[in-house]
Amino acid sequence: MTDTVQDLIASGAALVVGLALGWAVHSAYARRKRAREQAFFGLPDGSECVLVTHRDSTSAHWSIPRHDALALFGIAAVVENCGAHAEVAPHDTGLQGFGARTEFCVGDPTAHRRLAAHMGNLLPGVAVHEGDETQERGSFTIGGTEYRPEPGAVEYVLLARLTAGESGRPVFLAAGQRPVTHRAAIRHLVRNRTRLARKYGAQGSFCLLLKVVNSQAYGPDVVEVVADVTKAATSAPGRSRAAHKSD
Repeated sequence: MTDTVQDLIASGAALVVGLALGWAVHSAYARRKRAREQAFFGLPDGSECVLVTHRDSTSAHWSIPRHDALALFGIAAVVENCGAHAEVAPHDTGLQGFGARTEFCVGDPTAHRRLAAHMGNLLPGVAVHEGDETQERGSFTIGGTEYRPEPGAVEYVLLARLTAGESGRPVFLAAGQRPVTHRAAIRHLVRNRTRLARKYGAQGSFCLLLKVVNSQAYGPDVVEVVADVTKAATSAPGRSRAAHKSD
């Protein structure tokens, strides 16, 4: 056997070993990433979750409003990647309490019964106004500051991950002032899930106030994080009067 042939065999063997090691490292990294994602969403292999949304009031049959449906598509991709199974349920259907399985609750808290109940129990520091002569419908008051919507220009949405109940499965809330904001919040969650998991941990709770800018032109694409309002939102409301938020 000549030196050239030996060199070719050695090079081929080294290439095969390198490819095998690279594949093993990539597979291990993918498994760890998937495990972290499963832990963050509370979705181990074969688990169940529920997606709770509005009924479309303009339809004679049970259907989901367009922006909420698109938000659920984004969640469905995450659920599938985690190897879990999802059930879609309307907000006014009797469901079990929270914590037994992961829940994604998406909608307008002034019209979404289950979302309103979750916010009352888990986010007592957030006031959502029904609307009258002095306050815009859907305005949020958090920590003494009021966030009023300017439809099509500036709208707000709360994105929260909260845990409760014995099993500790999280409930994710996307509570917005208009349907486009719900979709924007879910996009933010899906796109930033790795960063959020790293920042808050697999079991951590958070509540972020997001601002959707110029949705009339950009839809749900331009989103700014206004603040982490976890402490104020999860605390009992104080006695201070709400001040108007100026943008």
